[in-house]
Amino acid sequence: MARPEFTCTVSVRPLPEQSDPEQQVHAYAYTITIRNSGDVAAQLIARQWQITDHRGHVEQVRGLGVVGHQPLLQPGEAFEYTSWAQIATPQGSMQGCYYCITEDAHWFEVPVPEFALADSAALH
Repeated sequence: MARPEFTCTVSVRPLPEQSDPEQQVHAYAYTITIRNSGDVAAQLIARQWQITDHRGHVEQVRGLGVVGHQPLLQPGEAFEYTSWAQIATPQGSMQGCYYCITEDAHWFEVPVPEFALADSAALH
């Protein structure tokens, strides 16, 4: 039986040029690599993010594709993209889900576990 599966890795970096701490604006770029670790071709159709600042304020983001793309990945192929988020506190987190479909029209979800929005240099 076909096994659809995508796996994700995430890296985060601060965007000081887009941040203004005096105005409570802290921006972070995140780069996500999505790899088809299953055994059937599948396409990423949509995404949902939950962005939480350190005070607990939550923003929901939903939409089609990622950065204007809906990549179709063959087994073993990967797609990498970079996007960004702004929060009102110096630290926060994101977590989400990708909604995907196989070539034979079977839907599946790919959870993206929570990751930190923080300047790792400032945490040490």
